[in-house]
Amino acid sequence: MKTVLVTGANKGIGLEIARQMAGSGFDITISGRSEQRLREASDILKRNGIEVHLLLMDVGNDASVEAAAKAWSAGGKKLDVLINNAAVAIKGDRSLTVSPFEIFDETIQINSYGPLRVTRAFLPMMNKPGRVIMMSSGGGSMTDPVEGWSPSYCVSKTMLNGLTRHLAYELEKSSIAVNAVCPGWVKTDMGGKGATRSVEKGAETPVWLATEASQLLSGQFFRDKKSIPW
Repeated sequence: MKTVLVTGANKGIGLEIARQMAGSGFDITISGRSEQRLREASDILKRNGIEVHLLLMDVGNDASVEAAAKAWSAGGKKLDVLINNAAVAIKGDRSLTVSPFEIFDETIQINSYGPLRVTRAFLPMMNKPGRVIMMSSGGGSMTDPVEGWSPSYCVSKTMLNGLTRHLAYELEKSSIAVNAVCPGWVKTDMGGKGATRSVEKGAETPVWLATEASQLLSGQFFRDKKSIPW
């Protein structure tokens, strides 16, 4: 049975990804930094007949990621798909020149360094071929116009896109594909009630990459199962 680890999966798109992946027969592990919220997420999935494993991990903390990777390794289980979904959008993220620098620093630590930390820590346990999926955003695009919303968040996703391309290059010889996904504006706690997309739609493309997409698509940025410009 293939395995998948989804970070930040106690709610929203991450939780929906786990739900959809169950339909493809994956052994699923969900991770997050709150044990209580992970258990609540697990209970939601159980009510839908889905059993998952829980892994406590704060992607913004080196020691936490290292401990989670050691716990995984101790179980002797390999990893087929890593979905780096965990991210933050911090209240007050309005301006790169005015907003407190701490907002920018924390956002980069979690949204950019976090996926790199987790990828590096879990690479030794990954099967070959394998796949790493980065949950990015249209806000990180270098071709779309800058619209001025949550600039620290947008810059963190631009950096994540750059990491995706370089990791795809580095891991090509190891048969590990790396892709970024823009899920669109999704109705989650982060996206808000005014968002235009459901969590089901937001999870659709990362699940497709994890279950069906060719390894030859490594290094590309996707929305709605179609490659889009960086």
